[in-house]
Amino acid sequence: MAKAKVKKENAIIRYLRETRSELKKVNWPTREETWRLTQIVIVITVTMAIFLWLMDVLLDWWLRGILASDPWRIGLALAVLAASIVLAIVFGRRKE
Repeated sequence: MAKAKVKKENAIIRYLRETRSELKKVNWPTREETWRLTQIVIVITVTMAIFLWLMDVLLDWWLRGILASDPWRIGLALAVLAASIVLAIVFGRRKE
């Protein structure tokens, strides 16, 4: 009795076939949805870039004043530190 030969499928061909079948299942967005979502990403990216730049400028100004022993900026730093501690305590107790 002769054994039936089972032809083994090439792994690359199987991978490509499975990938193609999965891509057919994808619900692709319309052109309008894609453009709207792209605009949202651009606006958020630009907004965050401006915010981070402003924070960098502010913190640079603040730190330079502290290092130059400017009493006004040192006082501002202590006030922000105290407010941060109070907020941490308030929000820390809320979770309990």
